[in-house]
Amino acid sequence: MQKKLHTPEVDHLFDAILTLKNREECYQFFEDLCTINELQSLAQRLEVAGQLRSGRTYMEISEATGASTATISRVNRSLNYGNDSYAMVLGRLNSAGKDEEEQG
Repeated sequence: MQKKLHTPEVDHLFDAILTLKNREECYQFFEDLCTINELQSLAQRLEVAGQLRSGRTYMEISEATGASTATISRVNRSLNYGNDSYAMVLGRLNSAGKDEEEQG
C-alpha cells in the first residue's frame, strides 16, 4: 500500500466502512460520503474489473458500462500489477452468489 494512502484518517474511514452491517447501511453512508458520480465511478470500476476478468474486450466493456478506455486501462493495470484486491473481492462475490443459488 502506498505510504501517502496509509494515514490515520484513511484507517478511520476504513474502520467506519467495516462497521456497516448491510446494503441499506452502505447506501445511507455512501450517499452521505460520496457524490452520486463518485459512487457510480467506483461501481463502474468494479464492473469493468469483472468484465476484464471474463475476457471481454475494451470495446465490449466500454459499450456495456459506458467506461472510457482510459478507465478500463487503469482498472486493467490494477488487475495485472495491483494488490490483487479486485480478484479477491470478485472471487468472494462469486462465491457468495453461488452460495445463495445453492440455498435457493
